[in-house]
Amino acid sequence: MRYIIIGAGGVGGTIGARLFESGHEVVLVARGAHHAALTADGLRFATPDGTRTLRIPVADRPESLELRTGDVLVLAVKTQDTLAALEAWRDRPVAGGGTAAGELPLVCAQNGVESERLAARRFRHVYGMCVWLPASHLEPGAIEAAGAPLSGILHLGRYPSGTDETAERVSTDLDKSVFLAPVSADVMRWKYGKLLGNLGNAVEALCGPGDEAAGLHGRARDEGAKVLAAAGIGYASAEEAAERRGELVQLEPVGGVRRGGGSSWQSLTRGTGSIEADYLNGEIVMLGRRHGVPAPVNEVLQREANRFARLRRAPGGMTPTQLLALIDG
Repeated sequence: MRYIIIGAGGVGGTIGARLFESGHEVVLVARGAHHAALTADGLRFATPDGTRTLRIPVADRPESLELRTGDVLVLAVKTQDTLAALEAWRDRPVAGGGTAAGELPLVCAQNGVESERLAARRFRHVYGMCVWLPASHLEPGAIEAAGAPLSGILHLGRYPSGTDETAERVSTDLDKSVFLAPVSADVMRWKYGKLLGNLGNAVEALCGPGDEAAGLHGRARDEGAKVLAAAGIGYASAEEAAERRGELVQLEPVGGVRRGGGSSWQSLTRGTGSIEADYLNGEIVMLGRRHGVPAPVNEVLQREANRFARLRRAPGGMTPTQLLALIDG
């Protein structure tokens, strides 16, 4: 199996790097300055064990890569970029197979729960992946993976449910590549549990860490849990997730430096102009409106995170007190 990693940021870059290091065939798909740096100098992959340069094959668009039977597409772009990526890849021909990329397995290694829905309209074999993988991508050509002793836990299963031989084979490859990759017949249950945890991403991006910020995260999560209950959607509890992780994935310094922040914090740090709040906090807001449950905390977090991204404001530019005033005022 060859792994085509569509979106070689923190998550995609780490998955691709670890698979490559364990002997698997990998292609990283990246754009712009990141693609240029990877092409010229290789991937600078840093972990708590040290930094190395990996010469992984790179592509910048579907047209620059010949797909073949047996390829697995791993979609690791931010959810706001999912639709464009799916449209770009689904009709690409597969060499020797008389078919198109839409028939290849597609693994959604992303936060939120929207990408699987979008993918299922365009790809026949869609797999969800619940990603617990602390990694950072802040400069072109460089990825830092802070998890140890394992780089991450990646629950994997067919969408919307079930398992199959492909899921088992991908799981086996990941298990041999410094991950734990349990196959789950109900992978979306894990992804909805992760969604509740990710509701605090906007708080971290807007306010940075701290006790007051942690309290806001708790309010966003509690509100999200009420909405999911009203919608009849089950999810893995925080306690269940913590028990599964145990001591397997601990945040460790990379190059003597602690990780700065999660995916939304990184989007603001890089000044990308977009952020995933519409598909994290916005998922709760949408379900709340559909089921008659107010979600004012997540609504404010969604709006303010998008405002910061649009204006390219740096993370941490708002105090918890200012954010609370918008929520409770």
